[in-house]
Amino acid sequence: MELTGNVFRRGAAGYEEARKSTVWNARVPNRFPDVIVQACSVADVQNAVRFAKRHGLRVGIRSGGHSWTASHLRHGGLLLDVSRLDRIAVDGEAMTAAVGPGKHGNEMCAVLAAEDLFFPAGHCKGVAVGGYLLQGGYGWNSRVLGPACESVLAVDVVNADGELIHANSEENSDIFWAARGSGPGFFGVVVQFHVRIYHKPAVCGSSVYAYPLDLLEDIYRWAHAIGPEVDRRVELQVLMCTNFEPLGIDQPTIVIAAPVFADSEDEAREAVRLLDTCPVREQALAAIPFAPMTLLDWYDAVMHAYPDEHRYAADNMWTSASIEDLLPALKSIAQTLPPAPSHCLWLNWGPAPKRQDMAYSMEDDTYIALYSVWQDALDDEHYGDWARYHMAEMAPLATGIQLADENLGQRPAQFASKTAMSRLDLVRATYDPEGRFHSWMGRP
Repeated sequence: MELTGNVFRRGAAGYEEARKSTVWNARVPNRFPDVIVQACSVADVQNAVRFAKRHGLRVGIRSGGHSWTASHLRHGGLLLDVSRLDRIAVDGEAMTAAVGPGKHGNEMCAVLAAEDLFFPAGHCKGVAVGGYLLQGGYGWNSRVLGPACESVLAVDVVNADGELIHANSEENSDIFWAARGSGPGFFGVVVQFHVRIYHKPAVCGSSVYAYPLDLLEDIYRWAHAIGPEVDRRVELQVLMCTNFEPLGIDQPTIVIAAPVFADSEDEAREAVRLLDTCPVREQALAAIPFAPMTLLDWYDAVMHAYPDEHRYAADNMWTSASIEDLLPALKSIAQTLPPAPSHCLWLNWGPAPKRQDMAYSMEDDTYIALYSVWQDALDDEHYGDWARYHMAEMAPLATGIQLADENLGQRPAQFASKTAMSRLDLVRATYDPEGRFHSWMGRP
């Protein structure tokens, strides 16, 4: 069987457009697959994998292209673009949905919201569920509902032989275990996810405060201290940036933004009340103790920090280090901040509850991520290494990283527990013995 779908071979018309279109980051790496297949059906996926096996090609998979490092884009081999597999079927009575890997999370949320339903999709517009669910999936209300991969009930996968199989906790359970947390190192092509869905929270709102950057030490000491007390319905995010256009702030600033999901406005207000206890509260440049918002409002707000047609570099860490150990690094980050919308994100995440048995196995009390954002390719050398450099400096304070913001090709780091990683390597070797699918960047 020959290739089907939309096929582009290197050097042929349309190839470069197809290659660049697989990457959301305007900083497209100079990595060139031999052939790109835009799958329009499951049969196209099966044909592509069988073709790759017959011709000894390795396979990379793209669903939405939001990987900062474009980990799906490799030299040689076959790039399988499954972004067109984006159908969704909702069963409101069973509280489940079947969704293709190319469905954007924000679009999925809109479909569900029309039926007063909800799913913890990713925070940015355009993030497709394929890569998002495979790597774990920290999204809206995930401190309550857990990483989105915990809501995956089963997956339909095209394996290394091109066969379509179904995997859940009882059938092909090793594959199901790996599909929830292995991210870009998964050894198959998920063509459909079967997920648990939820009733839409009655109230979505936010608390937002902004402070001058010179109050950094007071704010981070406070944020670190209140971590265990933050209501799990609240996503307490601390953003450090050179200015914050959404609030009209034109100076280096620290923004505390806290989405909250609750059953009533009174509950939401009570859940975010803790944010008004910041010791430098009276010096705030802006203060919104609570404002009702829709999820669409939040998506629009988030995209101010992640605009289209920009160049990106990112890196991250999980940590439970003391604030005394973290402060010197945070001050160094503040002193070297690239222009907004570049930013440092601090997220109060833990303590996390016991998780299901799955490959996703790395999290901690605090999540810190750096995002360098610029437009001119001439600035690549100036801004491109900022995130990696600071995360490398802070590595002794880290317990690991989250695959959502991985930079494994430039800075290998632990993204799963040692036990889970050993099992992942064994399962990969069992189900993909020829290494048909690319491993994680930075690993063979």
